[in-house]
Amino acid sequence: MTRRLISTGSPFEKVAGYSRAVVDGGFVFVSGTTGYDYASMSMPEDAETQARNAFATIEKALAEAGATFEDVVQTRYYLVDPADADALFRVTGSIFGEIRPANTLIVCALLKPEMKLEVEVLAKLPA
Repeated sequence: MTRRLISTGSPFEKVAGYSRAVVDGGFVFVSGTTGYDYASMSMPEDAETQARNAFATIEKALAEAGATFEDVVQTRYYLVDPADADALFRVTGSIFGEIRPANTLIVCALLKPEMKLEVEVLAKLPA
């Protein structure tokens, strides 16, 4: 299998020199994804909507790679304010409740003040 780069068309990908996802060796590595609404290039104010937007972007990248959320084996969540954890978990629980990938949650600063969270996933392509 050859390495394949997946782009969502975000201007950030070109500026920062990264791909939304890379397919390599039977895995899909999805870059950290924030809650931007790429149609309007706006960031919602609340963490739950940001999480839903991030997962919509991730779902599209996984689909282009030939995977789904069911193929996700690991997630990493970067959260600015621990008070937003419940909002994030409402979204992640609805997506991964039965899938239950390995998970890490990191509380940290993100690049821009409007960013409340960032999500990164690793998926194994179906056989």
